[in-house]
Amino acid sequence: MRHRILICKVATFAVLGLFTHNIQNPTSPAAEENPAHSRPIKHRITGLCCPEREDDLRAAVGKMPGVELLRIDFENAEATFAYDPAKVFPGTPAGELDTQFHNLLMKASTYTFGIRPTPNVPREKLTLIEIPVLGLDCKGCSLAAYEAIYKIDGVEHATASFKRGRVTAWIDPAKANRTALEAALKAKGVELGQP
Repeated sequence: MRHRILICKVATFAVLGLFTHNIQNPTSPAAEENPAHSRPIKHRITGLCCPEREDDLRAAVGKMPGVELLRIDFENAEATFAYDPAKVFPGTPAGELDTQFHNLLMKASTYTFGIRPTPNVPREKLTLIEIPVLGLDCKGCSLAAYEAIYKIDGVEHATASFKRGRVTAWIDPAKANRTALEAALKAKGVELGQP
């Protein structure tokens, strides 16, 4: 009888030891299914034209498997994500990861969000242009006004707020100017207000 009790105790300790080993051992099957290789990665976001679009960005990222949105920095049009590039984009060379992330975000957001490279010009060397606009009465109108100017060479960051009735752009004055911004807005049918 004592022999059986001793065998049961040894077997119980062996099972507990194996269980503890699997929890702590990073090569256990459970650890292989859920690797902890996600890391914070900051991207500059396009389409984040007004604070009201932050929830739209959260919804889009919710459709991106393996990607978590950690933080939105509206003032700098940046967002920090957590993901494992090797798992989300298997076999993709490092030089193509940004393009793959951009494409995934575009698809998840019905082509209203994307990423772009970090600006080459420091913020203190950029010029802020503010243009009053009329007729922006929804997020869609704000996005259309934003899209009219953010792609202009020299525009490093832009916003368009229907609540404020204003389009703003941080520009590299060597490449862009107020006249070019106003012309792009007018071409999209945006009515300009009085400065």
